[in-house]
Amino acid sequence: MEHTPSRATPGASLPAAYLTAETSSFTDFLRVQAPHLLPGSLGGLGSAEPVQARRQTAGLSTPPPHGTTIVAVTFDGGVLIAGDRRATSGNLISQRDMEKVFVTDDYSAVGIAGTAGIAVELVRLFTLELSHYEKIEGVTLSLNGKTNKLAALVRGNLDVAMAGLAVLPLFVGFDLSAGDPAKAGRIVSYDVVGGRYEERAGFHSVGSGSLFARSSLKKLYDPGSNAEAAIRHAVEALYDAADDDSATGGPDLARKIYPSIITITGAEGTVHLSDDEAAAVTEAVVTERSAQPRG
Repeated sequence: MEHTPSRATPGASLPAAYLTAETSSFTDFLRVQAPHLLPGSLGGLGSAEPVQARRQTAGLSTPPPHGTTIVAVTFDGGVLIAGDRRATSGNLISQRDMEKVFVTDDYSAVGIAGTAGIAVELVRLFTLELSHYEKIEGVTLSLNGKTNKLAALVRGNLDVAMAGLAVLPLFVGFDLSAGDPAKAGRIVSYDVVGGRYEERAGFHSVGSGSLFARSSLKKLYDPGSNAEAAIRHAVEALYDAADDDSATGGPDLARKIYPSIITITGAEGTVHLSDDEAAAVTEAVVTERSAQPRG
């Protein structure tokens, strides 16, 4: 009987490049060792053929799912990010309970708007970037470093964005180096070419319902509010966005689908609110709006 040799141990069969720390950037490592695993044009998708032409060739009648409205709000001692749960494909609701806000490390989180599939992959890669850097360097990347890393990833998706598959992340983080912990919460937005903009108003929103959400926050925002009040303001802003933007999902009490909310403080780091906590705030907002529909 012919003997089949046993497989080598996983570590022994890896190329030498996998066992050396030549760079603290996980993206740079992938670009050399496995570029096909990178999202968007970073993965070598070739020319940015118009998306409409690709869809017609493939026989597809609807665009890929898109995430919609994300809001971010600072408060006394921290910052939060929240998102509705709807994803749309043209005029269709493609998913009612999509997660669009993600914890990326102990003191940062990202919300996504735009082409959902690429956006989720980009956030996963960004999370790996932060983890890889910390393991290689032995320290956490600074908040400015985190926002610059994310800008580079967005810029790397430019070819595909120009073809119609744009991704717009919204970053929030707690700056551990800030002199005043009460004002350490920061919000950074991006454009499709990787431009990075710090939002100093204390609140911001991206996505199709962002105009209505920001208008709501202009009236509700209080820089001295605590986390509970800021959460309430974020949920109200998403409610107002859903009231005027068909792509933004409002509270779905029948299906028990509520906004996703992440808070970040110096004491607790990133905390993803449970469904029960989000439900309590959302149901209170709906009850109040039932009595005062215009807010």
